[in-house]
Amino acid sequence: MSQIKETRAALASDALHSDIIRFDVILVGGGMVGAATAIGLAQQGLQVAVIESFAPETYDAEQPLDVRVSAISVASEALLERLGALESLLNMRNVPYLGLETWELDGCITQFHSAQIGASHLGHIVENRLVQLALWQQMAQLDGIALYCPDKVTAFSRDSDGITVQLQSGIKLAAKLLVGADGANSQVRQWAGIGISGWDYAQSAMLINISTAQGQQDVTWQQFTPQGPRSLLPLPGNNASLVWYDDANRIKQLMQLNHKQLAEQIRVHFPARLDADFTVDNKGSFSLTRRHAQRYYSDNIVILGDAAHTINPLAGQGVNLGFKDVEAFVAVIKDALAQDKMWWSNEVLAQYQRQRYRDNQLMMTAMDLFYAGFSNDILPLKLLRNGALKLANINSPIKKTVLKYAMGLN
Repeated sequence: MSQIKETRAALASDALHSDIIRFDVILVGGGMVGAATAIGLAQQGLQVAVIESFAPETYDAEQPLDVRVSAISVASEALLERLGALESLLNMRNVPYLGLETWELDGCITQFHSAQIGASHLGHIVENRLVQLALWQQMAQLDGIALYCPDKVTAFSRDSDGITVQLQSGIKLAAKLLVGADGANSQVRQWAGIGISGWDYAQSAMLINISTAQGQQDVTWQQFTPQGPRSLLPLPGNNASLVWYDDANRIKQLMQLNHKQLAEQIRVHFPARLDADFTVDNKGSFSLTRRHAQRYYSDNIVILGDAAHTINPLAGQGVNLGFKDVEAFVAVIKDALAQDKMWWSNEVLAQYQRQRYRDNQLMMTAMDLFYAGFSNDILPLKLLRNGALKLANINSPIKKTVLKYAMGLN
C-alpha cells in the first residue's frame, strides 16, 4: 500500500503548487458500471475522480416508471451489497422475479424457476436510473471519490506519470490510471486507439411500459417469432415492461403511433398470454448492435462495461456482464495493492482482460447463435429448435447449471 501513501503526498503537493489536481484514478462515466467501479476502487483506498455529464434524477415513488429497466442477477446483487448500495436500492421500486420462460410454439416451452435450485429468487427487475442512484448515494459517503458533474472531458494527454484530462469546466486532472466506463461510443476507447469489431443487427427493440388488470407478476417470459422476440418483464404493482424486437423500420413506425393505437398492435402481435386488458403508459426504442473491443486495456488505460462490449439484449445480460467486469477489475487491483505491485501496470490490467474477455465473447456468441437460430421460419430448423426447447424443460443437472449461469453463479 506504500504507493497509495506516496500518491496522498503528491495530491497535497499538487494542490499547493499546480493547477492540475492529481488522483490515483480518473474514471469517465458515472453510470451503473462506472459508479460501481469507483466505489470498488475507493474501498481499496484509492483516490478516484468520476466525470459524468448528467446526475440521476432523485427518487420519488410517485414518479412514472422509466422504460429503461434491467434484470439484475443474484450475482450482481451480491456485488451491489458488497459495494454498500443494495439496501438503498431495494428500498426503492423493484420486483423480485422467480421464473424465466421461453417458447416459440405452444407446448414447446422451457421454464426455469428459482425453486428448482432452492433459491428465493433469480434476481430483481429494477429501473436503470435507480441502480445508478443507489450507487451515487454510496459514492457520496466515500471520501475517496470526487465527483465532477455536470462536466465532460474535452482533451486527453499523457504526462510522465500517467494521463491528464482537461474538463469543459476548465479543471485539469491527472492520474496513474484512466478508466473508461463511458458507454458504447466510449470517448476513452477512441482516444486510446482501441479498435472494435461487430455489426448492426438491422433490428431495433421497443420498450413499452403498460398498466395491466393483473396484480404484480413474478415471471419474465419471451416468445420467439421470425420477426424477433416478444417479451414481458414484471414491474412493481400492476405494471409490466414489454419488449418488442422487430425490423428497424417497423419499430420506427410503431414509435409514431399514439398509446391507444400501439396497444391495439400489441394485442395483435403479442402472445395470448398477455392479458388484453391493459393500457400503454410510456415507450422508447433503441437499435440493436454488437460491439466488442479488440482489447480491454492500453498503457495506463482500461475499459469496462459497454465501453468494452455491447451484447444483444435477448437474455438481459448486458449490465450483469458489466458488473462482472467491475468485480474482476477491482479484484485484480486489490490483489496488486496487497502485493505492493504497480496496480496501474499493463501486467495487472492484462489479468483483468484474461478473466473477462473470453467469458464476454462466449456470451455474445451464444446470444448471436440463439437469436439467429430463432429469427427464421425454416420448417426443419423450426421443428429442431422447438424440440430442443421442450427437451430443455426436463429437470436435469444441465438445466440447473444453465439456471445458475443465468443468475451469474457460474
